[in-house]
Amino acid sequence: MYLPSAAPRPRTCRTQVTRALPAAALAVTGVLALSACGGAGGAGAAVASAPTKVTVDPGDGAKGVEPGRQISVTAKGGALTAVTVTDGGGRKLSGALAAGGRTWHSAARTVPGATYTVQAQARNDDGAKSGSKASFSTAAATDENTNKLTLVPGTAGAKVGVGQPLSIRFDHPVTDKAAVERQLRVDAAGTEGSWGWVKDHNGSDRIDWRPRTYWKPGTKVSLKAALSGVDSGGGRYFARDYDLSFTIGRSQVVKVDIAAKQLTLYRDGQPVKTLPVSAGRRANATWNGKMVLMAKEGTIRMRSETVGLGDAYDKMVDYSMKLSTSGTYAHAAPWNAGKFGRVNDSSGCIGMSNADASWLYGQLNVGDVFEVTGSSEDTIATGNGFGDWNVDWAQWQGMSALK
Repeated sequence: MYLPSAAPRPRTCRTQVTRALPAAALAVTGVLALSACGGAGGAGAAVASAPTKVTVDPGDGAKGVEPGRQISVTAKGGALTAVTVTDGGGRKLSGALAAGGRTWHSAARTVPGATYTVQAQARNDDGAKSGSKASFSTAAATDENTNKLTLVPGTAGAKVGVGQPLSIRFDHPVTDKAAVERQLRVDAAGTEGSWGWVKDHNGSDRIDWRPRTYWKPGTKVSLKAALSGVDSGGGRYFARDYDLSFTIGRSQVVKVDIAAKQLTLYRDGQPVKTLPVSAGRRANATWNGKMVLMAKEGTIRMRSETVGLGDAYDKMVDYSMKLSTSGTYAHAAPWNAGKFGRVNDSSGCIGMSNADASWLYGQLNVGDVFEVTGSSEDTIATGNGFGDWNVDWAQWQGMSALK
């Protein structure tokens, strides 16, 4: 509603006046002005209202605009009443008016290879309405200006074990970790948890979200990563947002005692079955610590040269359960028959009979935890698979970029 700054003069008539404007001004503002005329002594000269000047940044017609920018709309000589920004696919970018309607800023940032159309409605100080329209395009998405990521769990709606972190691994380094982390939202039914930045075993930047303790079975977890247009550093931007949801399955933990050469599956805190095993010999001892089951890979070819052990072995291995990126597995090892429960004589994996490996393979879910103790080896590194649980809670919280 327009409120005059001084008491109005008596009016004897009201005339609609269309003021001649330069063509450029009409194109930008599309103004139709309404003004009052006349006074107590007779007819007065018509005076047109000044149109509201609307400015869009980036400017109309701009091409090759750097991605990652927010869109700004500014009104001079009036106030914005509505701003709509759409991309080439018809999707709207949210935003908000500020400063009494004098400015509007998009909440989201522009992404590479997109065209944006800005439509603004304004009202000048005399109440006259006007509209303006502008469009611009951002630099095309290329391998040089975008960053991509891998989400774990990788299947929407997956059911995983109580040790599974929510993990995001980036294809390229993230130099502005705080900017990225601010855009990540986890909904986990009130579960206390925190993000932590780790260096993946392959050298990539990675951020994981884990609870303070193992997940409660049945918890539904969702991630909204509003990364579209966010600058990850080094001139690389994310070209889209990401969503992920999964559910926590039953509580299962495998406790492996290297010294006793046996493992026990616990379900809901109760022992289910104990199996004899043969783990890594002293020269290739099995890692200590908590390892999350990364994948159930079935029958795979294992070659020693891929883990730096020369030509020590080249075997097809059944019931393979991956525990680390560096190549730690639990699997069937029939060539070690007679050593299970008696001698640790593997190259670092946890071996067992075909029958026992088949049984365990059928019981476990990705995300179940192996807790290994009694080895002469160090604790597995945090980024080697999902060693997140080997970090105490206070230290883990300190690994957030927003601490």
